[in-house]
Amino acid sequence: MNTSIITIGNSKGIRIPKLLLEESELSGEVDIKATKGKISIVAANPKSKISETSILSEKVLARDWLRPEEDKAWASLK
Repeated sequence: MNTSIITIGNSKGIRIPKLLLEESELSGEVDIKATKGKISIVAANPKSKISETSILSEKVLARDWLRPEEDKAWASLK
């Protein structure tokens, strides 16, 4: 099925016909990947994604918890 790239505000886009969306069973969040001459749209898998915020939080926690002062503080609670 052919379609055209259209202007949507300052961006470009395409209209995906309802029939194709129903056939693909895509809805909600999707991942878009591009390679030369090709754009793929696939269902997103939110369970397998780790947010950047979580990763940053782990680094901050590791920096804060892995200090000698923390060991002394926890030792007094034993």
